[in-house]
Amino acid sequence: MPVDPQTAVYNLMQSDPNIIAVAVIKGKDIIYTTDNWDISGDVDRVVSSWIGQNAQFIIVSGVKYSILQMGTERLVAISLKGEGSICAAKDEEHKLICYLQPDGDARGAIMDVQRAVGTMSTQGPYMNDGAQMGGAESTGVAPSVGTSPSVDPQLKGEIQSFLEWIKDSEGLAGYINYYLQQNNSQIISELSKIYNELRQIFGV
Repeated sequence: MPVDPQTAVYNLMQSDPNIIAVAVIKGKDIIYTTDNWDISGDVDRVVSSWIGQNAQFIIVSGVKYSILQMGTERLVAISLKGEGSICAAKDEEHKLICYLQPDGDARGAIMDVQRAVGTMSTQGPYMNDGAQMGGAESTGVAPSVGTSPSVDPQLKGEIQSFLEWIKDSEGLAGYINYYLQQNNSQIISELSKIYNELRQIFGV
């Protein structure tokens, strides 16, 4: 049985104390929000950016958050100036947008946020127990069949967006600088692997 938005938010904030403000949205209307957060002036732009899937950043309550992850079902964005982070999840009925204080880990919290959305759903489980995150089902990208002599326009557009993200001072370079300053060994190790893979791909 689905829970009401206030209960879902209460349970979510209990599960992750770093989530200190939450808004529940239906369509583009806020149907519940914690008393400490008013994002009514930002909802339309955030939802539009999320639907468009091509934004490099979002602005919430006057703070710029660079997009770390944006998919059809979830969104993660961080302030490169250390002003906290935003994580959000949605299904066909609700969108749940959360603010995490600077010590919070939005990438870790996103699973809790998605589960919270699921508890409000009247259409059964949000995710199957056996469903895997990041697969073709969650990304909405159908598996390729056969070969094609031309490049998929959507894929080409994604690469173009990637290039813009690299050029943006608050894009890739900003993230790398941020995690270097945080001395995050896991991220630095993964970046090193990716750097070596890119060198191999281009033969440099």
